[in-house]
Amino acid sequence: MKKIYSFEPCFFLFFGLFHLHRIWGLIDRQAYAVFWIGVMENRGVFYFLLMGILAALCVLGMITFFANLRWNYWWRWIYIFGGGYLLFDLFAIATGLRFWRDLILAMFDVTASYWNLLWGGFVVMGGAVFVLGCLLLKRVGLFYRC
Repeated sequence: MKKIYSFEPCFFLFFGLFHLHRIWGLIDRQAYAVFWIGVMENRGVFYFLLMGILAALCVLGMITFFANLRWNYWWRWIYIFGGGYLLFDLFAIATGLRFWRDLILAMFDVTASYWNLLWGGFVVMGGAVFVLGCLLLKRVGLFYRC
């Protein structure tokens, strides 16, 4: 039997907002890059809190996917692919994989011609994921209008 768990709309709303905050990067490249590179290099309380929440949601999503193999909704594939990517990203950052650090530094290169395309893509993805979260809230009856 198919069931939408109460955390699922929250998962998509949280990740949607997390990606939508990147609008800041389209408005002020320098401040955005300095902030996030600082967060990743300093690894303070904010970093570990945010990474812990992201990792916990991804693991919960993956558990949900595998626990419901016969009854999965289409959006649960996001848990596998998006969650798998994010968990690898967190692992690569935590262990200091050189190629990943170089990739991240290239992503935060404020002079790059691809900046708007890259961060704009994250914003579009965030908007889509946020809308999915709203639709799931409506579907489970927790939210009537989004």
